[in-house]
Amino acid sequence: MMEYSWRREMLLFLGLSLLLCFSTSLLLAHAAATQITYDNGQLLINGEPRILISGSIHYPRSTAEMWPDLIQKAKEGGLDVIETYIFWDVHEPHRREYNFEGNVNFVKFFKIVQEAGLYGILRIGPYVCAEWNYGGLPMWLHNIPGIEFRTDNQAYKDEMQIFTTKIVDMAKQANLFAPQGGPIILAQIENEYGDVMGPYGEAGVRYMQWSAKMAESQNIGIPWIMCQQENAPQPMINTENGFYGKWDWKPNNPKSPKMWTENWIASFRSWGLPARHRAAEDVAYAVARFFQNGGVLQNYYMYHGGTNFGRTAGGPYIATTYDYDAPLDEYGILNQPKWGHLKQLHEAIKSAEKILAKLSSTHKDIQNNVTLTTFMNNSTRKSFCFLSNIDPKLDVNADLGKNGKYFLPAWSVSLLSDCNKEIYNTAKVSTQTYLKTNKPSNVDTQFNWEWKAEPLNDALNGMGSSTANKLLEQKATTVDASDYLWYMTSVNIDNSFGKKAILHVNTTGHVLHAYVNKKRIGSDWSSDGKGFVFEKPVTLKEGINHLSLLSATVGYKNYGSFYDMVPNGIVGGPVQLIGNGNVTKDLSSNEWSYKIGLNGEHEKFYDDKLSQNQIWSLEALPLKKPMTWYKTTFKAPSGSDPVVVDLLGMGKGHAWANGQGIGRFWPTMIAKAPQGTECSDTCDYRGQFHDTNCMPDCGLPSQRWYHVPRSFLNNGDNTLILFEEMGGNPTQINFKTVTVGKVCGNALEGSILELSCKGSKISDVEFATFGDHQGKCGSFKKGSSDAPDTLSVLLKACLGKVSCSINVSAATFGLSSSNSATTPKRLAVQAVC
Repeated sequence: MMEYSWRREMLLFLGLSLLLCFSTSLLLAHAAATQITYDNGQLLINGEPRILISGSIHYPRSTAEMWPDLIQKAKEGGLDVIETYIFWDVHEPHRREYNFEGNVNFVKFFKIVQEAGLYGILRIGPYVCAEWNYGGLPMWLHNIPGIEFRTDNQAYKDEMQIFTTKIVDMAKQANLFAPQGGPIILAQIENEYGDVMGPYGEAGVRYMQWSAKMAESQNIGIPWIMCQQENAPQPMINTENGFYGKWDWKPNNPKSPKMWTENWIASFRSWGLPARHRAAEDVAYAVARFFQNGGVLQNYYMYHGGTNFGRTAGGPYIATTYDYDAPLDEYGILNQPKWGHLKQLHEAIKSAEKILAKLSSTHKDIQNNVTLTTFMNNSTRKSFCFLSNIDPKLDVNADLGKNGKYFLPAWSVSLLSDCNKEIYNTAKVSTQTYLKTNKPSNVDTQFNWEWKAEPLNDALNGMGSSTANKLLEQKATTVDASDYLWYMTSVNIDNSFGKKAILHVNTTGHVLHAYVNKKRIGSDWSSDGKGFVFEKPVTLKEGINHLSLLSATVGYKNYGSFYDMVPNGIVGGPVQLIGNGNVTKDLSSNEWSYKIGLNGEHEKFYDDKLSQNQIWSLEALPLKKPMTWYKTTFKAPSGSDPVVVDLLGMGKGHAWANGQGIGRFWPTMIAKAPQGTECSDTCDYRGQFHDTNCMPDCGLPSQRWYHVPRSFLNNGDNTLILFEEMGGNPTQINFKTVTVGKVCGNALEGSILELSCKGSKISDVEFATFGDHQGKCGSFKKGSSDAPDTLSVLLKACLGKVSCSINVSAATFGLSSSNSATTPKRLAVQAVC
């Protein structure tokens, strides 16, 4: 009886405790609820107007293990918000079969955003563009009878609503929306539809209006946005995208806040094209001009670009790297000086947030191309000014009367605290530059290679899984199960036709490999991914001849009106044999047999744990042999620095590390400048940026190094497997780690220069000058003037230290004060880590 009473009291105590905890949780949830509203051009969080700085980090372009570090670095860089698309194709790869695990767990991603104390923007789309395969739409949509994408089509709208509701319900269940106490403050439906809507006519307008109404019906309690949609219906907030916020652009409702959903930090990389670089000075200039003109939220696209793992790259011909010259590079390392220069800008803007958020401003032309914008908080009488010089060539000395004189470089904006003290200028970079290096791994680089030939007998004998008396379209046939589709047929040849002929194939595929009578006759590919004509001489025999054509795609188109209808593969042809006297046999209407993918894919050669065929050859390694699989084992490099694999020597194909797809490779595709443009390692930040006006790396492979995330690797043996399509040499392959090898400073007089070696010590100072030097990090040269004690001052301040700070002034280097009303001197430093 006593035992029963004790138990009853314990149960009562536990019940009361649980009730108290539950009540407390409800109170905390209620206390944490955040109201997001807008009015009079202001974005209001719990009734307070805010100025917000956001950055794009796409969860599937990194790994779950990388997310906390990326998000923390974004926070340290001054971001308030993390933005991401939702990628329909990875979440619903097969109709009504969903995947939200591992690196595509968007709920976990936003939870980490919240744990870091940041807000989130959920861009559902569900069409995303994003240089992602097929714009992020799952390929099975294409084969739904009667479907038309992104227009007033019931089949498409039904699927779009089902998926949108699925995402919203998951976010609600996880309490991710701000009114639930979660981080998400804005959501987007559709994406840049206004840019492509015209050709859809009235059906496009109806679809856009339906999209808005459908989104509103989700009742998420936060505002919805539509980017690049000037006629977005209320209460949608229309936003802008581009390299610059347009000075004269305003939302279509005066109540709506002015938001810039994509500030293109540079551009993506394509096979056959060089990298694109956008200077930190120009990005900062664009951001400052946006806030100068009453903007309240801007988002960097991208803040971390990451990697197009597996076959996710769109295109066609978009590379595996999606680095984007973002503030955090492909591996998550700070891209300096961009990250640091923008961090300083964010700090300057946030220091005046309460003033700027009131949106009470006046513009005054000081002189030609020079504008002073004054923001005033009328209740506190505090002010903040932007002083801009939009001339792309001429520096000026701006005279603001009693508020002072300011040196204003061309194409720059100065931020003035109390309108009389410069705290930041977009062109005056005082942040260090990182020179990263790919450091040799500490593990054995002499790998023991094994190999297998891709089994071809069935394809070369015309044995497929289906037939048709026509040439089929590739994406409809494969449903994106593989990059590869075999087209196979036979033709009867008599003596009159001749044994020597030309095989002519008109293809909208990207790559074609041809076999006649089981012999490979050659390969060819498009220079730009837009299809091509394949012509090769062939030797035929009297009687039945077998023709096997392997069409390969390199990412499906992801943008444009009716982009989903762009044909791929050998659809329609014609496929012809041209014999004696130009006598032509058109094989387009033959009976064609089809086989989707490679046998090695079906048998999972790419993953030793899954493959049912474990026999690999140790005999003489075939080099430059097309259609070959290679395998080796390796140890993971020690430490925590990012790991890359150098695939120079290979031709074209796919790579896997421990069964995880690290992307398509194509190091033989050499970077060339687009027609009418030139490559240059020298980039002038001044003037309107275009993605072709700053392109280094011409003459080099479009991509040589491929990211192998640490989370893909084991502590013991790891397996690298390659499928080589064209013919390559794997003996040159090696692993390296990416680290900061040198740091540089190039700071203007009057600033503070900080040098840091990312945790290691500064081992040497190779170069230092205070004056009018020339060149850039890695190639500094002294100018006509120099303070003689500069190097000794830097050695004393920095040598052997993890970081050091230098006051950039004449006095620091033993000179009398210079005249800062004219062009100030600069300190240039290059140190070894």
